[in-house]
Amino acid sequence: MEKWMPPESGPFVGRVEEVEELGSLLGERRLVTLVGTGGIGKSRLASHVAGGCAPDAFTSIHWAPLWSLTNASLLTSLVADACGLSDHSPGEPVDTLADWIGARRVLLVLDSCEHLVAACAALVSALLARCPELVVLATSREPLGTESEFLFPVGPLPVDSDSMELFAARADALGVRWTRPEDFVAAAEVCRWLEGIPLALELAAAQLPERPLPTMARLLRGRLSLAEKPGSRVRPSRHRALRTTIGWSHELCEPRERLLWARLSVFRSGATVDDAVRVCRGGPLTEAALTRALEGLARKNVVTLSGDRLHLFDTVREYGALWLAELGETRTTADRHARRFHELALAAEDSWWGPGQATAYTRLAGCHGDLCAALEHLLATDPSAAAELAGALGFFWACSGHLHEAAHYLEECVQLVSGPEAVVGKLAWALGVVRCLRGEYDTAARLAGRADECAVRARDTTLLVDAAYLRGLVMLLRGDPLDALTVADRALAEQDAAAPAAARCRLMRVFALTASGFLGEARAEAESLRLDSMSAGEHWTRSYTEYQLAVVALRERRSADAADHARAMLRDKLLIGDVFGLGLGLDLLAVALSALARGEEAASAYGTGQVFWQMVGHPQRGTPELQPLRRSAELSARKQIGDDAYDTAYRLATLTDPFTALETILTR
Repeated sequence: MEKWMPPESGPFVGRVEEVEELGSLLGERRLVTLVGTGGIGKSRLASHVAGGCAPDAFTSIHWAPLWSLTNASLLTSLVADACGLSDHSPGEPVDTLADWIGARRVLLVLDSCEHLVAACAALVSALLARCPELVVLATSREPLGTESEFLFPVGPLPVDSDSMELFAARADALGVRWTRPEDFVAAAEVCRWLEGIPLALELAAAQLPERPLPTMARLLRGRLSLAEKPGSRVRPSRHRALRTTIGWSHELCEPRERLLWARLSVFRSGATVDDAVRVCRGGPLTEAALTRALEGLARKNVVTLSGDRLHLFDTVREYGALWLAELGETRTTADRHARRFHELALAAEDSWWGPGQATAYTRLAGCHGDLCAALEHLLATDPSAAAELAGALGFFWACSGHLHEAAHYLEECVQLVSGPEAVVGKLAWALGVVRCLRGEYDTAARLAGRADECAVRARDTTLLVDAAYLRGLVMLLRGDPLDALTVADRALAEQDAAAPAAARCRLMRVFALTASGFLGEARAEAESLRLDSMSAGEHWTRSYTEYQLAVVALRERRSADAADHARAMLRDKLLIGDVFGLGLGLDLLAVALSALARGEEAASAYGTGQVFWQMVGHPQRGTPELQPLRRSAELSARKQIGDDAYDTAYRLATLTDPFTALETILTR
């Protein structure tokens, strides 16, 4: 069973009956929503139950964290990303997602739906109607409100058992152990006053190294008693208990720690330490003071650290955002946040043609939510900066499968921004690449023309060459390689473009030469460009030169060379996370393996490739000359091992985790 789940953070405590009941419900119901207040443990329970499903319960399990999403129109794209679907199709995202799930037994976990209830309800209803075996497990502070929804209330932990176990476990992890009877009495009193709310217990436990248990119990009793209405005999509500505990944790922080807590609330994806320093420093938070404040927040469990990444619980982040507003820093912090991720995108773009390319891919993928948040903020406050950011991200997002997000933000910027010409032209070019990859060739051609016009007016030679690349790419995919070759030759002869644009246009020229039958020239051009790419330390262009060298080798009946080039392509594509390229490379490898009379391996490569094509969201696609090679190679492989053996190997590959299968294929 394939699982796309977050790692569990420490041992899971209690809720034995809830876990057992939920496990049964997932076999009986199609939509189960865990409902409860913030900090009650809904996400942790959902993660534990989903992660503990029997291997044969579902074909795959996917976790979609929705707390970072601020734009409901991108909900389906985020869920598709969580499912590993790198959607390149021109249709509606919900249709592609439904087709990808199909009739498979899939468990989809939608975590933190409360701020997107209507959008989540609409998406879940559409998917359940079209995917007969889909099961959805949602977490929310309120019901989604669909007809098929089964509500599962999540309450606090029992105060005299599981609460004590959790409190003791967190204390033990901090080196605090209870030995005296009065400690156990005080711990029980803390658990009762905090009403078994897991987040409140964890925050309280984080204070134990600096505060004895009896003192904590006495202070907490006093604070919560004051929080009650005059004359009331009822203990504080769970909301009040949690708010009081968070507020108490806040008061126990040093002033600089409180300021950092507030400023950290602006992040969406989980900031790196370096991001936190660059966005949150200023005033009393010098870099050294910020480092000390961050260590203090981690000790108090306000912030969790995983490697170099920070994470705040949703409820803790909300509290920080309230204080940020009280301080009057919401806008200035959002400005700094947007500026930071704008700078990251520009730096990634500058490092495209060089050894930093793969790192840039990984970095931008890791802060995707923050990039979207930065774009949302800039669209509202500084459209020109938003346009520059979207233009810098467009090609990265197109290459890494974020086509719907790229199209959304690029179109927004095109509508809002009228200049400068170079910026508008770059937006048009990036949007054209997205449309081309989605098979919308007419639209892509029009956008290439607009980019060209802007480039002429701006006298931007790099944009002129990129516009030529886009025009040629459309011609290639339409089956007009000679026209594409003419466009490439003219652009490269007339313009002195920057390295990335020139490399893209040279690559398109290699494709055109191969498709036109000029194999010797195509091989020489591809080898030259590959050497330049290797010298620069970049991978995207190099991977496609390997692709072209493999196609040429197949045409020249050098099947072993073709297989080597296809494997080299796959290694580069794997490094930069290009799912479209992985599907393409596996098809090419399968053709080479078939030509080498390795029919079973060819069937496995085809089957694994099919999984990646499903992740892309459309049938196999590439340049037109590859299609007849695919068909003849499959027929040949079937003849080599027989239809039954071929179908068995193919089906086994489709049922295996694609990245595991790819690793096996690359080591053969």
